[in-house]
Amino acid sequence: MSDAMVATRASEERGTAQQVDVAVVGAGFSGLYLLHRLRKAGFSAVALEEAGDVGGTWYWNRYPGARCDIQTIDYSYTFDPELETAWTWSEKYATQPEILRYLGFVADRYDLRRDIRFKTKVTEARWDEKAERWLITTDNGPPVSCRHYIMATGCLSAPKPPEIEGVKEFKGEVYFTGRWPHGGVDLKGKRVAVIGTGSSAIQSIPLIAEQAAHLTVFQRTPNFALPAHNGPAPSDRMSLLKSDRAAYREQARQSMAGVPYPQQTVVSWQLSDAERRERFERAWAAGDLVHILTQLWADQAVDVDGNKIVQDLIREKIRAAVRDPETAAALMPDDHPFGAKRPCLDTNYYATYNRPNVTLVNLRQEPIKAITASGISTSSRSFDLDVIVFATGFDAMTGAIRAVHPITGRDGRSLTDVWAQGPQTYLGLTVEGFPNFFMITGPGSPSVLSNMAVSIEQHVDWVVDRLAALRDAGFTTIEPTETAQAGWSRHMADCSMLTLHRLANTWYTGANVPGKVQGLMPYTGGVGPYRSICDEVVSRGMLGFKLTGPDGATQCNDGEVVRLQPDVRLVLNLLATLNLPPIESMGAEGARAFVNEFNKSRPAGRPIGDIADGTLPVAGAALPYRVYKPATPGPHPVVVYFHGGGWVLGDEQSDEPFCRDMVRRTGMMFVSVGYRHAPEHRFPTAAEDGYAATRWVAEHASELGGRPGPVLVAGWSAGGNVAAVTCQLARDRGGPEIAGQLLICPVTDCSFDRPSYNDNATGYFLTRSLMFWFWDLYCSPADRTDPRVSPLRGKVERLPPAFVATCEFDPLRDEGVAYAEAMSAAGVPVEQLKAHGHFHSSFTMVDVVITSVSGRMQMAEALRRFAGLPPKVSVGDEDSPGFKIAAAAS
Repeated sequence: MSDAMVATRASEERGTAQQVDVAVVGAGFSGLYLLHRLRKAGFSAVALEEAGDVGGTWYWNRYPGARCDIQTIDYSYTFDPELETAWTWSEKYATQPEILRYLGFVADRYDLRRDIRFKTKVTEARWDEKAERWLITTDNGPPVSCRHYIMATGCLSAPKPPEIEGVKEFKGEVYFTGRWPHGGVDLKGKRVAVIGTGSSAIQSIPLIAEQAAHLTVFQRTPNFALPAHNGPAPSDRMSLLKSDRAAYREQARQSMAGVPYPQQTVVSWQLSDAERRERFERAWAAGDLVHILTQLWADQAVDVDGNKIVQDLIREKIRAAVRDPETAAALMPDDHPFGAKRPCLDTNYYATYNRPNVTLVNLRQEPIKAITASGISTSSRSFDLDVIVFATGFDAMTGAIRAVHPITGRDGRSLTDVWAQGPQTYLGLTVEGFPNFFMITGPGSPSVLSNMAVSIEQHVDWVVDRLAALRDAGFTTIEPTETAQAGWSRHMADCSMLTLHRLANTWYTGANVPGKVQGLMPYTGGVGPYRSICDEVVSRGMLGFKLTGPDGATQCNDGEVVRLQPDVRLVLNLLATLNLPPIESMGAEGARAFVNEFNKSRPAGRPIGDIADGTLPVAGAALPYRVYKPATPGPHPVVVYFHGGGWVLGDEQSDEPFCRDMVRRTGMMFVSVGYRHAPEHRFPTAAEDGYAATRWVAEHASELGGRPGPVLVAGWSAGGNVAAVTCQLARDRGGPEIAGQLLICPVTDCSFDRPSYNDNATGYFLTRSLMFWFWDLYCSPADRTDPRVSPLRGKVERLPPAFVATCEFDPLRDEGVAYAEAMSAAGVPVEQLKAHGHFHSSFTMVDVVITSVSGRMQMAEALRRFAGLPPKVSVGDEDSPGFKIAAAAS
């Protein structure tokens, strides 16, 4: 259908349609920058804005104390260096009026208002398949016909209505922090209630308390609040910015949170109590939300134990600030990890509860029964009020998009229906079935977990650049594929396992809106990684998108942009930046030295009961071993563990983080044995050492502090090979008795023609050429079919129960699966873990690969079953909050 026909149809509905290339909904941070970029790229555009002026969130949120919680030198546009120097912020955290003035200044500087239709609410948007255009109707003025439709509605723009009966019965004044009267509110001498203690409440309560005759705060769930220590912009940050503005901004773009802070590498258990407290006090005094969320220790956001240290330190601060112990206790969050809900920056929030005119009502102890004509009634008392302020938050992320209007895409599909079970997007930018439709900081992007200014600029730049490239290539539509969108959903789920956000009921998950399907909506993989993924989509030929043009022209590069687990991707990218020479090029001694140095930089692992070293005799040698004991009283079942390293590298200490982790999870004793290495000791030395060591440990279990009786064996990589061979030899040679075997990414065969050897030949640290080198050093081709080196070639009947873990991106994957299947076919009880998105080292890199936690939990429970121990968590406890929090610990 021609543009003229589209215009005719529109005029029949409501006047002549305004014809533009792009329509934008919203004139806040996102909408303004979109108009600027679109204009520079040669697109005609219009922004449709319900408010009377620019500002978006900062136009509506005018409640007392409203401020940003990212330092304003970071919460600013960076696209124009001249703009950065033309505006100077007056405070570290600017107030709402100043931010609104800044956005007005930007709109004037770039003459953006001429492309904005104010006081205009969109009432419907419908995709016209024949015309390949969106037709948008409004409540003010003509409809709009556009090629591309972009939602710049913000993540916190749809206030959540109150859920309490009787609001309409109240005879006093009612206000919402998200829609505060522009002329202000006089609360002097009035009896005021604030319902809610989220960010807007925490900012407004101290100022309301100064005006009101009496303030009653109704709190259902306490939140963590941190002092803003507002004032001038910190001199150290300003010096960094001014010394190299470009570098400062680029570091922010590549950071995890959109603010230029480095990644912490020290974990909590490496620090003493005094060191942790010193770090915390420094962060508390800094008054910087991102600092305290990211700079204390590396595990604070990913590990329950590391996070609890922060929680306890903040609770100390609350106890010290609030005089009444009962009030202080009620203000202390105990239902979510610190940072799992967005913490708030405050000014005198906790001290406000020391005022004689402030009362805190704990709704968990006395819930609200009703709002009456004169006030609020709880289950135990009534409060007479003049004013009720609802600080009940927003229908976040999706609410702002769906509340604006119905959006109807291809084949009459409604976005509301498509998102009925939660938002589905590709990159948080696009939705399958909705061509030429984009969202800025939509669900599935870093958005609210980042410095929004940085994320907005990245999104806008990416979208406008794609529209220009689409136009220049002669295409007219762009839409994500079903495969790409499903893959992004899986990646989002994988990313959710990295942090503790999933352990809180919060607006991040939609839990604050009754009936809303819950799921973690923002991308938790970090700002810099997300940016690199978006860039990769482009560099790989618009991977995951279908483009169409005139005369049936089509380009579809289907696929998933991220198949690795997010932390695995980070590890591999870091290794790639180091430009390390291939390990096999270092020679055996050089490779050993490299691995030893690498291991020195890794945390040893969490504290356990006891660690002891010794040697055990084998034919012609004494093998070193290290015993890892639980902190609980023994004796404990004994696991004989064999390290990885291709029969060439490693020792009894090289997998120490993994051994410690498994001791903690199993409550069992691990004896890690250092077998002799090739090329000095070629096959069958490692195999025979493994068997001899297992027999010796079984015979001396009591002396080592273990439980006498059957032992278990475990091993990773070549150590998995040694463990598997040991089980076969123990069966054939009359003992020792082995209760079970844990084989992690084991070498089981000498064949190199399986698909995993070819599919994962390079790029995943363990390469095909490295495996060739290991094999050549360890075993001559003539010996490789011997079951003592290729256990898959041996008899697999009557072996101990086995748990076999394999990783998707590992050359050894298929032979590990083949060994598990062969044992199962022979009647051996076998459990398999096929770890999606992981690589060969995932399970032993305990300190950095957080997404392997669930796999290590499964391994631990399997070992306990093999040893005849009860599960650590009884059946049915999996759904309890305690179990969820414990399961998240790494």
